[in-house]
Amino acid sequence: MNTYVLMTKLSPESEVRIKDRAKLGRKWLEQVKEKCPEVKFLAHYALLGPYDFLDIYEAPDDETVAKVAMISLQNGAFQSESWTAIPYKRFLELVEEI
Repeated sequence: MNTYVLMTKLSPESEVRIKDRAKLGRKWLEQVKEKCPEVKFLAHYALLGPYDFLDIYEAPDDETVAKVAMISLQNGAFQSESWTAIPYKRFLELVEEI
């Protein structure tokens, strides 16, 4: 399994319903678990900055990662970006290979 980072920015309409955030977050997580049962979440953070949430998770392939991002967009995200995360030790090994 590979590690990914999901950066999410909520739509302005979603931010207005901030008190519903816990309910909406549970709905999103339930949909991810149903549609992508192989995904394993490692961390979830609320952010104060250009993005509203950061999720770190493991997934088997890029298509699963795309599904997670699409589920976010379907549930009130205005922007959703998925980034590949390489463990630092492996990164240093790759550096040695070039």
